[in-house]
Amino acid sequence: MTLILNEEELMLKSSAKEFLKEKSPVSLLRKLRDTQDDVGYDTNLWRGMAEIGWASLTIPEKYGGLGFGYVGLGQVLEESGRTLTASPLVATSLLCTTALQIGGCEKHKKSLFKDIILANATYAFANEELQHHNPDHIETTAEKIDDHYVITGNKTFVLDGHVATHFIVSAKLQGEVHLFLVNAVASGIHKERVIMMDSRNSADIQFKQCPALDILSGGATTFHKTLDIGRIGLSAEMLGCTLEAFERTLAYIKERKQFGVAIGSFQALQHRTAKMFCEIELLKSIVLKALQAIDEGDEPLALWASMAKAKAGETIKLVTSEAIQMYGGIGMTDDEEIGFFIKRARVAQVFLGDYNFHLDRYAHLHGY
Repeated sequence: MTLILNEEELMLKSSAKEFLKEKSPVSLLRKLRDTQDDVGYDTNLWRGMAEIGWASLTIPEKYGGLGFGYVGLGQVLEESGRTLTASPLVATSLLCTTALQIGGCEKHKKSLFKDIILANATYAFANEELQHHNPDHIETTAEKIDDHYVITGNKTFVLDGHVATHFIVSAKLQGEVHLFLVNAVASGIHKERVIMMDSRNSADIQFKQCPALDILSGGATTFHKTLDIGRIGLSAEMLGCTLEAFERTLAYIKERKQFGVAIGSFQALQHRTAKMFCEIELLKSIVLKALQAIDEGDEPLALWASMAKAKAGETIKLVTSEAIQMYGGIGMTDDEEIGFFIKRARVAQVFLGDYNFHLDRYAHLHGY
């Protein structure tokens, strides 16, 4: 498949840009941060996003979704990265909807997808247990008692976990990794909210003999495929954040004057912006190809996921760091919005694996 968007995908991208520009500028994130909002995102905004179909982009039409695919969702995520939109798109629509689609039974798909589409339910993916990403480290256990499962263990960095209505939790059952569907109001759950440096929210969660609603099929295969699709979608959001930071920086150096001329006329800065431009163009191609690989069922998807996440992490770090340098001291003050981009970049870099994790994983997948 060629690395271009079709007409429908371009229309979706354009409408997403206009919607988020009007409804979710960076100033909304500033307001959420300053007011210490209990939820951490605008619930009315999320309902508006659901009403125009964003919560159902990857859900098949037979369950009431749009069946638009991950290339479509990727365009929305990219535009949300440009405006630093805090919403359940990543936790609910990208990670948990994917897990349910891969491993959920027909009964649950028919009932649970309906509530996701209507924004009546939000989900959180509980998989991390260490301070750094290591999906193979799972000490949380599941035990079957009579006709149901109970979960015991601790999870950290659970995105939007403090307000989610449901969790999808990774745990080991008889030594094998599985995903379990858990109601957030079930007994044996203790949640502690964590406001991260990018002003978004996660939670540390303890499960103590917590009853699960059901077990998803597919075991480790479902778990790792969900993570890989999540990494690709997150890379699309990181691309949007990178593009916006670059374009803002480019506009700034064309206006900022020193010694009577715009600093953008200095050759040293031109070389640095040229490098950023080239790296971003490469990232665009990798992210689009990775999104297409999900929809087309290309294997091994893990290669595309690690390639996209590693490149996104490398590029967003380069561009946001250069942005702060070119803005100068004012870039780190709260008066300028560029500081929000470097903070988001640092959190997104480590979520679901940083550059070093995915570079190492990519090498191992190739036999090195």
